[in-house]
Amino acid sequence: MTSLRTAGIHHSTMVSSDINRSLSFYRDFLGLALVARSPNADVPDAAHLYFGSATATPGSLLSLVEWPGAPKGRWGIGGVHHLALGVESRDALLRWKRWLGDHGVPAAGPYDRGYFVSLYFSDPDGQVLEIATRGPGYAIDEPADRLGERPLVPPGAQLRGARDEEVIRETTWPEPVEAISRDMMLQGIHHISGITDDLVRANEFYEAALGLRLVKQSVNQDDPRIPHHFWARYENGVVAPHSGWTLFGWPAQYKRAHAGTGQTHHVSFRARDAEEQLAWRDHLLSLGVEVSPVVDRTHFSSIHFRAPDGQSLSIATDGPGFGANGESGERIHSLQMEQMPDAVEH
Repeated sequence: MTSLRTAGIHHSTMVSSDINRSLSFYRDFLGLALVARSPNADVPDAAHLYFGSATATPGSLLSLVEWPGAPKGRWGIGGVHHLALGVESRDALLRWKRWLGDHGVPAAGPYDRGYFVSLYFSDPDGQVLEIATRGPGYAIDEPADRLGERPLVPPGAQLRGARDEEVIRETTWPEPVEAISRDMMLQGIHHISGITDDLVRANEFYEAALGLRLVKQSVNQDDPRIPHHFWARYENGVVAPHSGWTLFGWPAQYKRAHAGTGQTHHVSFRARDAEEQLAWRDHLLSLGVEVSPVVDRTHFSSIHFRAPDGQSLSIATDGPGFGANGESGERIHSLQMEQMPDAVEH
């Protein structure tokens, strides 16, 4: 296993058919900060938006590129199924369910996933999104210093067919939610879930290529026939925030992912700086992985490659950051707080 260990996820890039509609949804409706707006470096005529925390920290960042006229994307083997954003508590999650439903966005849940509680919905292009609570965490069913060592089956009450779907459907916040309150603010990327056709090969790849550790061997609670494994930056019994990467293990004959709108284009992991990124590139090449040259993305530099199942990945530097467009992180934060003294209005 490499001595290099990524600190976690830097950002995830999704594909939009209408960037103004995406801006309204992610900034005005979900309350994320718009931290940069720029042309797409690969397709200069297309727009590229970055959303995240008010200080644009790695692990909070979502980017959307506009592909007008592109076909509808499809999740499958070698692609991302959904992206989860974090929230502090179950009460905040229920407020989100009421907020989404009252604004015409259907949301499924809350589902007790054991390690967190989840709510699922889609953006206007069909990208599947999740909101997940911070806890109780991965140590709820095995010792914190021995995560991922053995397969675990969730309690029956968490599995489709045994859980009470009517109660779940009816559970929501009892009163209308007038605005996104501070306790509802989304806390960056909780985890990202993809689909692979070989979990053994995936484990070997993510441990060797990125230094991620297997922290949970479980099953898909919505289809217990499908295994579901979790990786993260994991050291000394601690799972780092914004580092969760999970994969459903599908049979090889199932459908493969197709690029397009409503689908994640790639997931980017973190490198501390340009020197470390070059070390990552050399390391990946030593494993026989094809890697792009370093690409300057203004706010960071990146290298691009693919997992064995075809999943598009990159490694991005933490700097120079989103002050590179003339605004410091503190200034971005100040602007956002001026716009949002107490809550974000829809």
